[in-house]
Amino acid sequence: MGKSILVFSVVIVFLFSIAYATSGIGTFYTTYIPSACYKNTPEGVMIAAASDTLWDNGRVCGKMFHVTCTGPRNPVPHPCTGKTVTVKIVDHCPAGCASTIDLSFEAFSQIANPVAGIINIDYTP
Repeated sequence: MGKSILVFSVVIVFLFSIAYATSGIGTFYTTYIPSACYKNTPEGVMIAAASDTLWDNGRVCGKMFHVTCTGPRNPVPHPCTGKTVTVKIVDHCPAGCASTIDLSFEAFSQIANPVAGIINIDYTP
């Protein structure tokens, strides 16, 4: 009985998290410092830059987001790996940024083929 309740609880939490994911666009970048949030302090490679949509005058700095590739935005077929990556927001995506979340190359590579360059994503804080 205890295992059944645990499994049921995990399934409910998973479905709840999927239901509240926000759709967006993902790209990648390769120069990580300096960053808008941490200046010249390296924050690792599982990081991302937030677009104006998420930036909120820098209040998003340091927040963690779970990002999943949901499909292509260009002719590269089947770019998604099926994985989800967790990234820390460390930077502000420059004006004219084509994405909602600009992932580090390492983070992007976990969820999609980098050849795609730009993908559809779902993300949750």
